[in-house]
Amino acid sequence: AEYMGPLNGLLSMHIKQLIVQGFKTYKDQTVVDFSPKCSLILGKNGTGKSNIFDAIQFVLSEKYSSLRTEERQRLLHEGSGKDILSASVEIIFDNSDMRFPTDKETVSIKRTIGLKKDEYFLDGKHMSKSDITNLLESAGFSRSNPYYIVQQGKISK
Repeated sequence: AEYMGPLNGLLSMHIKQLIVQGFKTYKDQTVVDFSPKCSLILGKNGTGKSNIFDAIQFVLSEKYSSLRTEERQRLLHEGSGKDILSASVEIIFDNSDMRFPTDKETVSIKRTIGLKKDEYFLDGKHMSKSDITNLLESAGFSRSNPYYIVQQGKISK
């Protein structure tokens, strides 16, 4: 028998793709593809690795839930050229194991903010934050145990 890794060939939900635009250091649309077996972000200091992590937290966690205007401004890309008035982060999940209660093989959750707006979308359809939170919890993302996102330096033996 061929060894197929820790999941032994079983499908499991995972982030398939991350699409970031206007968020922190990512002015232009940036697409990051992830592998179901191993996902790793490598780069020199200052290249935006931690901003990828922040983008995932922006959509999935409570860390960025109650933002004041100045906090929103800090999330919008600041750089040369035209001012960015909104930012969006979209996470596309592989849902082959149907952990999300939809009939789709992939599920897209997107959050868009501006200085005054904060919107959520599920597969392109406008949703409330509580609907997205309930969907995430039904798939196993728990607010009371947020260890589905583990930051660098937070893992200890």
